Amino acid sequence: MNQTRVFLILAWLMVATLLWMEWGKEQAAPPAPAAAAAAVDASVPAPAAVPAVPAAPAAGAPAATASAAPTAPAAAAPVVVTTDVLRVVLDGGELRQADLLKYPRTHDPDSPPVRLFAQDPANYFVAQSGWVSGSGPAPTHQGSFRAEAAQREYALADGAREITVPFVWTGPNGVTIRRTYTFRRNDYVVQVRDEVVNRGAAPWQGYVYRQLTRVPRELVRKGPTSAEQYSFQGAAWYSSGDKYEKRKYEDFADDGPLNKQVTGGWIAMLQHHFFAAWIPGANDHSTFSLATPQGAGGTQYLIRELGPGVTVAPGATASTQARLWVGPKLVKAIEAENVPGLDRAVDFSSFSIMAAIAGWLFSVLAWIHRLTGNWGWAIVGLVLLIKLVMYPLSAAQYKSMAKMRKFQPRIQQLKERYGDDRQKFQMAMMELYKKEKINPVGGCLPILVQMPVFLALYWMLSESVELRHAPWIGWITDLTARDPYFVLPVINVAIMWFTQKLNPTTGLDPMQAKMMQWMPIVFGVMFAFFPAGLVLYWVTNGALGLLQQWWMIKRYSEAPAKG
Repeated sequence: MNQTRVFLILAWLMVATLLWMEWGKEQAAPPAPAAAAAAVDASVPAPAAVPAVPAAPAAGAPAATASAAPTAPAAAAPVVVTTDVLRVVLDGGELRQADLLKYPRTHDPDSPPVRLFAQDPANYFVAQSGWVSGSGPAPTHQGSFRAEAAQREYALADGAREITVPFVWTGPNGVTIRRTYTFRRNDYVVQVRDEVVNRGAAPWQGYVYRQLTRVPRELVRKGPTSAEQYSFQGAAWYSSGDKYEKRKYEDFADDGPLNKQVTGGWIAMLQHHFFAAWIPGANDHSTFSLATPQGAGGTQYLIRELGPGVTVAPGATASTQARLWVGPKLVKAIEAENVPGLDRAVDFSSFSIMAAIAGWLFSVLAWIHRLTGNWGWAIVGLVLLIKLVMYPLSAAQYKSMAKMRKFQPRIQQLKERYGDDRQKFQMAMMELYKKEKINPVGGCLPILVQMPVFLALYWMLSESVELRHAPWIGWITDLTARDPYFVLPVINVAIMWFTQKLNPTTGLDPMQAKMMQWMPIVFGVMFAFFPAGLVLYWVTNGALGLLQQWWMIKRYSEAPAKG
């Protein structure tokens, strides 16, 4: 197999990949409200008097409605909290709006920040938490809690490390639940702590529930390889037994109910570059479930963890706490939380091997970025490292090709001698390769090894929020978007054309020869829609390969061998 056939195989693999991605886009079309979805009740059940950890939410329980539809405003006005990275609007039971202050929606200098949580029906997304009880009243997320202080706006003062916002609910049976939200500097994690105090005459048993509810986002579609339309959109969860699992919105009803008993773990709603996740205590026993309530904007999608339960004797107290991540998919910050499996929220790929390669590539890329200070130059440095690692393979490849070029006149003579007898011609050519110690498959391995790296880099560039809106030089202002002026794709066409001129083509049939002539154009058109960072990788790789191949030909081909 010579370099020409390898290019044909690579082209076929890339076209197959594009077709598969396009098919995936069709499969991931926004889900239509289904009749079956309306039958799933989103209410949290009122447990029995002395229950075990409750099972999945049952239908028809009136105690605490978990419908994600916007509710009537509570008596107390919501509180606004501003840190250096977040601006949040919340009441005691719901975070109803969250702006990510360091992430503008667009490149426009006046662009408002990304709004992850929102109340408008088209972008509805909230985090909610409340209680259910079989032994008396309990506060739900719907306006039950009241702000403990008269203050309605909190801002992180210079030098301060955190803000604490207290809420309280007091029941007629003497039970009080004090909820405290804690926001820290440069942190996308909100600490939520509930303390239950029983001043009544009878024991009180309750279960905390935490949930995320939203409508699917309308995706931005910019060309057939737009990263956003291929990123995972839906719910995800993690348990120690089954590890990382996820479900697209359109599969909520079709894949059956979720009723998973979990110790620790987490639940999340994922989207391109950003996510929200409830993280209970590592030893908390919970039940994970999904639902599709009907809201003002139609069908909504909900993931909930119900539990842990507490039993509080008269005069006693109990507490439970959880973390709520509200923000970007920052790899290092997520790892710093030390939560098993939370790094999978950065969903590089559905295939574990590809996700592992992409994660490794990002680690190397981040290390180079710390040295260069620019993600574009980090990509160039990544190519250089890969080239160094693969140098023994590529050197053998180009050396073999240089020898093949040297013996092109003799191969042409064999072709003329055997005419249309392709079998005899191939046998004679293989005998020549054997005699002259030429490896005709030497060009396969280095290029085929590049394919998983190429695909993993695509997913990594698509998913890594660190590269979102990251510039390189001049006209490349966003490495995760396509080249606006198609400069890099055109350079890639030129590199491929010059590379073809160095490759031996004797022995190709006319059809293969025509395909090779069109190959640079085909690749140029495909790369016109890929993220600029990915094309930069391929152009750098191709340019270095062209230089290496030219040097090897100059060194090893010498004068053409005569027959």
